Amino acid sequence: MSDWTAFGRVDADGTVYVKTAEGERVVGSWQAGSPEEGLAHFARRFADLVTEVDLTEARLNSGAADAGGSLSTVRRIRASLAEAHVVGDIDALAARLDKLAAVAEEKAGEARAARDAARSEALARKTSLVEEAEKLAAESTGWKTAGDRLKEILDEWKTIRGVDKKTDGELWKRFAAARDGFTRRRGAHFASLDAQRKQAQQVKEELVTEAEKLKDSTDWAATANQLKELMTQWKAAPRASKEAEQRLWERFRAAQDHFFTQRSEVFSARDNEQRANLERKQALLAEAETLDVDADPKGAQAKLREIQAQWHEAGRVPRETAAGLERRLRVVDERVREVMDSAWRRTTKEDNPLLAQMRAQVAEAEERLARAQAAGDARRIKEAEQALSSKRQFLQLAEQAG
Repeated sequence: MSDWTAFGRVDADGTVYVKTAEGERVVGSWQAGSPEEGLAHFARRFADLVTEVDLTEARLNSGAADAGGSLSTVRRIRASLAEAHVVGDIDALAARLDKLAAVAEEKAGEARAARDAARSEALARKTSLVEEAEKLAAESTGWKTAGDRLKEILDEWKTIRGVDKKTDGELWKRFAAARDGFTRRRGAHFASLDAQRKQAQQVKEELVTEAEKLKDSTDWAATANQLKELMTQWKAAPRASKEAEQRLWERFRAAQDHFFTQRSEVFSARDNEQRANLERKQALLAEAETLDVDADPKGAQAKLREIQAQWHEAGRVPRETAAGLERRLRVVDERVREVMDSAWRRTTKEDNPLLAQMRAQVAEAEERLARAQAAGDARRIKEAEQALSSKRQFLQLAEQAG
């Protein structure tokens, strides 16, 4: 940062170059000040890159960052150097990034190895739990002890992470099957007892009570899941006496039917509303796509803003159509922006606000010179002449560039 000329230069027309081992290349243009200020501007950009590399390296070395993420960052910065609009020791930074990439790759490999080891350990633990559960389900007649152990297995199961989804799902199916098998076997044993039938009736009465509490709920997703869970519990519970079972089932089913009928009616109304919103947005889109942007860019822009405001007020549409509609509206918006940008670039020198500002600055400098000459102050005259010369030069360059 202290010696920018060692790595770049600015030629007479303001073109900025960076120096590398492969030669010079253009990184930008500077018209807003002296060459030194231009080099300083592009040197600060280079310093920003160095700062990002410093931070990435520090986080990688401290272990605060994921090695894979750090490697991606290093590769991104390294790939950007060939066309980076900066002035600095690019070759040294490239070499540093190459070394840092090697370190990140090594750490990423170590992290993968650690994850693989943890995954293997987790798989072994869950496999052992499944095998124990299957043995309990097939052989145990100590119903309370075995049931408590299955709950403990489930609690332990929930704490184990790292098994891939497919394998975990297969192991869970085995565990769930074992647990369900144990429940069925235990239920069959107690089903022969009259006391169990009374207990079963009490359980199902509670399920019916819960279902009837939920039947008027409007929390559709959560309540549907709760009712499905209640149904699962109903199926898992032993049967009550035939008369009680039929009576309770009719109440339980009626509560579920009431809820799902209400949900269906609400969803149907929502679908109708979204279809109406879709028709409104389709009409707005058709209006937007017929705008004559080339003939009246400003008018088209104003009309598009009105359409966009109405668009947001129109509300939601069916999910499968939303992305396509938004994409088509963005095409119109981008077209309007392109035409407006093109019209701005065609502004004449006389209408260019930047040139007008620079001319005003020249006139002000001329007035300061005249006042200094009138006062006969040699120092002020010299300073005013230098300032006027500089502003005239910048104005001349700007008018030539225009």
